[in-house]
Amino acid sequence: MRYSLLLIVVSVSLGVVGQLSLKVGMNRVGAIDAASLARPVETLLSVFSMPLVWLGLACYGLSALFWLVILSRLDLSYAYLMLASMYVLIPLVSWLFLGERIPPMRWVGMVVVVLGVVIVARS
Repeated sequence: MRYSLLLIVVSVSLGVVGQLSLKVGMNRVGAIDAASLARPVETLLSVFSMPLVWLGLACYGLSALFWLVILSRLDLSYAYLMLASMYVLIPLVSWLFLGERIPPMRWVGMVVVVLGVVIVARS
């Protein structure tokens, strides 16, 4: 069971790094709006010429591979609920590394999610 939890930590961590990389990469690309969508080839080239976008996608790919191993070892009803920790970690890294503001009610929601993950982990 400890090995499975380690795999979940790795999968979740890769997912968080993937999200952060995608966000920073897309911040560098800029907002995609109607004018951008009118030039789809230019927009796609802009997005996929960004190394951080590729890093984010690679992290997601690796996370999916770990997820397949997890699914071979654990019940889906247990493993999937453990992924809820991403709902806490992604806002935290966004706050720490991107300077995003987290309103008080979002903090409360994050605490509720942590309590839920703890309850699931103990079941």
